[in-house]
Amino acid sequence: MSESLEEFREFRERMNQRILDEENLEIRRFFALDDRTYREGALPTRTKELLGLVASLVLRCDDCISYHLIRCREEGVSRAELFETFSVGLVVGGSIVIPHLRRAVELLDELDDQGV
Repeated sequence: MSESLEEFREFRERMNQRILDEENLEIRRFFALDDRTYREGALPTRTKELLGLVASLVLRCDDCISYHLIRCREEGVSRAELFETFSVGLVVGGSIVIPHLRRAVELLDELDDQGV
């Protein structure tokens, strides 16, 4: 795994744990809800991650885009499927999504290089 991917994962895990260590009930409940939302259910986890990726593109959250893009690859989503997903995010979000799309494709190339 490249240094930037490893740094992203380590930072996310470290800070999530730091946040949860504060034992704030509302924050813990939100994190638990987020975790449960992406579990297998009537919709497969794979589909939920694609939905999360579209929402993240539209909301222009680079951290969320990175997280869902990584999860999509872990769920076996192909490059072609990701580009169709990117197109949905672009149509819904408009041209302001383009800078985030650029960073998403850069990360996708990195994931491909790493075999993720």
